[in-house]
Amino acid sequence: MGAKNNESLDFLSVFLTGLPGLEAQHGWFSILFFTMYIVAIVGNSLIMAAVQTNPALHEPMYLFLSMLAVTEVGVSVSTLPTVMGILWFNAFQVNFDGCLSQMFFIHTFSCMESGVLLAMSYDRFVAIYSPLRYTAILTLPRIICMGLGITLKSVTLMASLPVLLRRLPYCHTNILSHSYCLHSDLIQLPCADTKLNSILGLAIVLATFGLDSLLIVISYILILYTVLGIASGEGRRKALNTCVSHICAVLVYYVPMIGVSVMHRAAKHASPLIHTLMSNIYLFVPPVLNPIIYSVKTKPIRQGIAGLFSCKRELF
Repeated sequence: MGAKNNESLDFLSVFLTGLPGLEAQHGWFSILFFTMYIVAIVGNSLIMAAVQTNPALHEPMYLFLSMLAVTEVGVSVSTLPTVMGILWFNAFQVNFDGCLSQMFFIHTFSCMESGVLLAMSYDRFVAIYSPLRYTAILTLPRIICMGLGITLKSVTLMASLPVLLRRLPYCHTNILSHSYCLHSDLIQLPCADTKLNSILGLAIVLATFGLDSLLIVISYILILYTVLGIASGEGRRKALNTCVSHICAVLVYYVPMIGVSVMHRAAKHASPLIHTLMSNIYLFVPPVLNPIIYSVKTKPIRQGIAGLFSCKRELF
């Protein structure tokens, strides 16, 4: 279960952890988790399909929403193999390189999701601050460039993490504390100095999630300032109502992330099950809730999804 040097990394395995203390209930939890995966993947896929097929949804707000759906499908698909492997087949062992790959995709899609939420906050600011120039500012080429920029930034930053981890020696039992591979878990395994890995990981967190969340807050301060300048109460209400879905998406994404961070620092001696459940909430809840939030709060999305099924009925 260990390796003495980098030459034996090809034969190194890591061992994942399921739900500590609830191993006997894995069958029941597998139903819950599989249902969440289905809701997340199908729900976000329906949003992507609705935006793609309905010309009325080819607007900046809905194009950014489809980008958000892509990242959430990516996060769900990245965690699915190991989580369901443990719950269905008790497959706790995973190849080291496979673990590094999963870590890279989980963190990359999470970083992309944060970037898309920031882009969506900018979209809401432009829509409220300058509604007459909204589509002139957020043109399709600019939206595509923003999406490519978010993707390139995420891939570039996260690519260094597995590279540095693979250069380190591993010489003790390699047991992780989750049912998937995270960088914060993997840097605990090497029997060498991981200070560089820790510093790099912190720098990436600050440059992505930290900076994105700060800019989202600034965006909403500017939005609130702009809304308060609207003369009519009805106008202020309508302007703020266009932001409700995005505010919910931001809270659903960042509140569990902050909760996990606080748990790791302030409740280190809490039950391992608590830490596991918090981490699962952070990764699983946003992909499940966001399609529901946008479907309930955004009428054009509901109509677009309904249109997909009406087209299918006409075909048959």
